[in-house]
Amino acid sequence: MPHETALIATLAAGLGLAFLLGLFAVRFEVPPLVGYLMAGMLVGPFTPGFVADAGLASQLAEVGVILLMFGVGLHFAPKDLLAVRRIALPGALGQIAAATLLGAGLARAWGWSWTSSLVFGVCLSIASTVVLLRALEGSKGLQSIEGRIAVGWLVVEDLFAVLVLVLLPLLAPATGAAGGDAAFDWSTFVRELAWTVGKVAAFVGSMVVVGRRVVPWLLVQVARTGSRELFTLCVLAIALGIAFGASALFGVSFALGAFAAGIVVGETEMSHKAASNALPLQEAFGVLFFVAVGMLFDPAILVREPVRVLAVLSIILVGKTVTAFLIVIAFRYPLRVALEVAASLAQIGEFSFIVAALGASLGLLPEEARSLIVAGALISITFNAFLFRTLPSIERRLARSGGLTRLLERPAGALAEVAPEWNGDELRDHVVVVGHGRVGSWIAEELARRGTPYVVVEENREVVERARERGVRVLYGDAADAGVLERAHIRTARLLVLATPDPVQTRVMLEEARSIAPHVATVVRSHTLDDQRDLLRLGAERVVLGEEELARAMMRETRTILESTPHDAGAPATPDARSATLGAE
Repeated sequence: MPHETALIATLAAGLGLAFLLGLFAVRFEVPPLVGYLMAGMLVGPFTPGFVADAGLASQLAEVGVILLMFGVGLHFAPKDLLAVRRIALPGALGQIAAATLLGAGLARAWGWSWTSSLVFGVCLSIASTVVLLRALEGSKGLQSIEGRIAVGWLVVEDLFAVLVLVLLPLLAPATGAAGGDAAFDWSTFVRELAWTVGKVAAFVGSMVVVGRRVVPWLLVQVARTGSRELFTLCVLAIALGIAFGASALFGVSFALGAFAAGIVVGETEMSHKAASNALPLQEAFGVLFFVAVGMLFDPAILVREPVRVLAVLSIILVGKTVTAFLIVIAFRYPLRVALEVAASLAQIGEFSFIVAALGASLGLLPEEARSLIVAGALISITFNAFLFRTLPSIERRLARSGGLTRLLERPAGALAEVAPEWNGDELRDHVVVVGHGRVGSWIAEELARRGTPYVVVEENREVVERARERGVRVLYGDAADAGVLERAHIRTARLLVLATPDPVQTRVMLEEARSIAPHVATVVRSHTLDDQRDLLRLGAERVVLGEEELARAMMRETRTILESTPHDAGAPATPDARSATLGAE
């Protein structure tokens, strides 16, 4: 094709096919990322028909990497990680180590060098944050304990991947020829490591000293112009400019520069506006990144090397899953939480591709490795969607086999028992509150202020430990377990309040409570009208629909302002009027 139309043809073919195949994937309840990878495969050199310009596709993919990493940094919330740090940090590092060793051992058995084997193992150890978030949003489990653990776990994996991107360029000169088994040159590695650490430190220092002052000021000044397009251009200029400057001036990767830019912007008051304005381009170029990765996939490898593909899948779907499951169980979390966290990690995605692309460009990975990684991603992501849909039935079957559950779940110790100092008489005609998050903790505080006896059931050990230190009457455990409800004295309770956000688990808890104590009154939290109808059908006396209560509260405030201020459409409410309104209810 004429050179001047190569870019247009690559964009048209890549985005057009990605849209069609992504839509096709969604119709079959498969993540659209699978469709994007298949689109790349169709316009790649290994399939007949139109072949997109590989050079242009790789540059567009680099922009996609920059914007993806900028988005990761923009949404990186240290407080989310700190909330589950006791399991997320050791769990992620343990699972990364296990999967890396399994992958490296497998590649070593194929005759690859130790360096190539380790890089390959790392690529198989990092799950996709994009796939996880889409799965949790679809199952409404983002705010559940298993959702928070899985997200925190993947934040640690993402940070590890960023570290790998910094260290990979050091391995090439220290190991000699690409893919070879040359003796590792420690002196070269230490020298290059010291030099790289110095450059990264200088970059981080410049971002702390200059970036944290200049970027917020610049965003505010541009926002004051009232121009949406200028603000969007400003955000993109910051992301691309810092990424390029980090590479040109400090020698660090585009990915690390974009990640740092995202963190700096994320700390500003304009972070939400920046995220919403940059999202369309971030998603578009992110799609092009996955299309470019798909172009590297040779589908013939499924026929040529089926045993190797199955071996890779066994590490992703079995090795990683079993390791994560055992780690969560070892931390004494309920069986259901362990199952859902393990299922969340049974896939690989964007960071695996980024690490593999850098490793291949440095000569640390053979070309065959990238096809195996893409094959593993395609199949594992597809299977992961199916796994999430079948999890509820798997959990119900395991729950019925009480012996297996007791065998797998270790005793939770004193946290799962009524504290000796609690007066036994107060656990009659009391309130059982399930969940100690934002809603449940507020209810418990209000009950304590009123002098109403209560006990909280919470399945996050860290939350239970902190709450007990503050004197909250809380038991550790899963309220879907009859034994946990019995320890909360559900039979003698006056009221059960289900304040958990997960609608599936809420139904299970309600059914279990009804089977043990059919007389107990229930107040249940709900998010949709369908959930509200289902819960009422299951016997809940009161089902509180969050959006409905929010609308009522806003209407009360609206009515108060309208009744307490003069009718003057052109005059805004005064500060005094606003204060009076806030104090009126």
